[in-house]
Amino acid sequence: MRTINLIVVHCSATKPSMDIGAEDIRRWHVEDNGWSDIGYHFVIKRDGEIEIGRPIDRAGAHCYGHNKYSIGICMVGGIDDSGKPENNFNEVQFESLLTLVRGLRNGHPIDDICGHRDLSPDVDGDGEVEQHEWVKACPSFDVRDNLKGRL
Repeated sequence: MRTINLIVVHCSATKPSMDIGAEDIRRWHVEDNGWSDIGYHFVIKRDGEIEIGRPIDRAGAHCYGHNKYSIGICMVGGIDDSGKPENNFNEVQFESLLTLVRGLRNGHPIDDICGHRDLSPDVDGDGEVEQHEWVKACPSFDVRDNLKGRL
């Protein structure tokens, strides 16, 4: 089993009206990108259902430079109807995220839980990845702030 010490939360970059799941994302990643499988290990649907994606014993394909030692969780949603980043996740999804993260922390020495955007390069070298440095806004909310005091 590989050593896992990081959980990276993503969004599917889909509009609120789109109710997709792991099989849809798997199809996008395999057919459109030519990958061997879905890049994420878990997908949290709009109704809070947690679906299994890529097997956890295989490195993901969700965050370049961090896949070897991380687990990728994708929450369905994350953009508004015009395609702009938006925290449009519901409470059921956030509760499922908490449940999943708690379970993963019990089985792995997790040092950090963050959003994809938090792993963007620190371009100005000030020790903090700020909004102007994000490669993308994914997952469209502050993961650390959202989970603070809830785990």
